[in-house]
Amino acid sequence: MNLDKIFHLKERNTTVKTEIVAGITTFMTMAYILAVNPSILSASGMDSGAIFTATAVASCVATLLMAIFANQPLALAPAMGLNAYFAYTVVLGMGYSWQQALAAIFVEGIIFILLSVTNVREAIFNAIPTNLKHGVSVGIGMFITFIGLQNAKIVVNNDSTLIDMFSFVSCAQEGTFSSVGISVVLALVGTLITAILLVKNIKGGILWGILITWVLGMVCQLVGIYVPDPAAGFYSLFPDFSNGISIPSMASTFCKMDFSIMKTLDFLVIMFAFLFVDVFDTLGTLVGVASKANLLDKDGKLPKIKGALMADAIGTTFGAMCGTSTVTTYVESASGVAEGGRTGLTAITTSVLFAISLFLSPLFLAIPSFATAPALIIVGFLMITSITKIDFSDYSEAIPAFIAIIAMPFLYCISEGISLGIISYVVINAFGGKEKRSKVTILMYVLAVLFVAKYFLI
Repeated sequence: MNLDKIFHLKERNTTVKTEIVAGITTFMTMAYILAVNPSILSASGMDSGAIFTATAVASCVATLLMAIFANQPLALAPAMGLNAYFAYTVVLGMGYSWQQALAAIFVEGIIFILLSVTNVREAIFNAIPTNLKHGVSVGIGMFITFIGLQNAKIVVNNDSTLIDMFSFVSCAQEGTFSSVGISVVLALVGTLITAILLVKNIKGGILWGILITWVLGMVCQLVGIYVPDPAAGFYSLFPDFSNGISIPSMASTFCKMDFSIMKTLDFLVIMFAFLFVDVFDTLGTLVGVASKANLLDKDGKLPKIKGALMADAIGTTFGAMCGTSTVTTYVESASGVAEGGRTGLTAITTSVLFAISLFLSPLFLAIPSFATAPALIIVGFLMITSITKIDFSDYSEAIPAFIAIIAMPFLYCISEGISLGIISYVVINAFGGKEKRSKVTILMYVLAVLFVAKYFLI
C-alpha cells in the first residue's frame, strides 16, 4: 500500500512514523472521554458499560471518516459539555427520557448532514455574532467545571446558600471520611496534579491526571484509608477482570431513540442547542487546528472542509444510534498536530486505538468520579479561556455574551444560556440605535422570537 499516495505525506512534509506518533499523542490527550462519558451519561439512567462501548465505537468510526473524507489529522468523540447537557439538563432537569434525548441528537445529526452539503451552514455561522459564540464556549466551560466540583463532592447542597464547600469537620463527625472525605481530598490533589502536568506541557496531561488520581485512590484502598461503601455509591477502585476481557454490550442503548416529543417546542430547543454547539465547536476546532498545522490555503480556507463537516455529522448520527451524546471534532487534536501530524494517517492511528480500547472496558469503568472530576475541572478551564476573545469594549456585544456565560452554571442549563444570550443580543442591539440595529440578522430575529415563545408557551 502506497501510504504517501493516499495521504500525501511528502506534500505535507511528514512521515509514517511522525503520523503514528501524532495519532498516539492525540489519543492520549482525549482518551479521558472513555472514562468521563460513561460517568456523566450514566446519570441519565443509561448503562455505563453500553455507554463505554458506544463512546469507543462512535469515536473510532467518526475519526476514521475524518481520515477518509478529509485527510485531516483530526479526531472526534462525544463532546464534553453536550454530554452534561444531555444528562443533567435534558434528562434530569427537563424530565425527558434518555431515549428522547438520543432522538434529538439523531435529528440534529441528520440536519447537520444536510447543512454540510449545502451553504446553509455558512449562513447560520455568519448570523450568530462571534462574541456570543465565544460566550457560549465560556459558559459551557463554567458549567462543566461546576459539574466536576459536584461530582467530586467539593461543592455540596446547602439549604440557606443553595451551595457550599464540603466540610471535613462534618465528615469527621459523621464518620464518612473513609469514603466521601478521602474522595474529596483525592479530587483536590488530582486537580493540582493535572494542572501541574499541563503547566509542564506533559503530553496527555489530562489523561495522566486521571490515572495518577486513580492509582492514588487504589493505594488508599490497599492501606485502608479508602473503604468501599456500595450503598453510598463508593465502589472498589480495582478493575474487575473476573469475567475475562470482553466488550460490554450496546444492546440496551443501540437504536433506542424515542421520537415521541418531536412535535413539541421543547424538542426544537433541545435539538437546536445540540446543533448550535456542534456546528460552532466543529468550525472553531477545524479552523484553529488547521491553522496551527498550516493546512489552510492562501484564502484562509480549509481544503475539503465539507468532508470534515460530513464526518462530524455522520459521527453524531451514528453515535446517537449507538447510544451516546453528540460527537464532535476535538480540540485535543492540536496535541497530535504539535507532534507533527498533518494527514488522515494521524486520525486513522487514533481511530485504531479507540478500537483497541474496547477490550479494556474493566479498566475504564473502574475509574471513580473523583478521578475524572479533575479532568472536568481542567477541561472547563480550557474552554473558559475563550473569554479573552470577547470584545468587552463594546457593551452591545459583551453584555449578551456575559448573560449567556452566567446563565449556564447559575441556571444549570446550557440551553438557557443560549436562549437568553440570543434574546438579549437582539433586544439590546435592536434598541441600541441604527448602527447597532443593522448588526442583527433576520435569522437572529427569528431565533429570538422562537426562544421568547418558549418561555410563554412551555
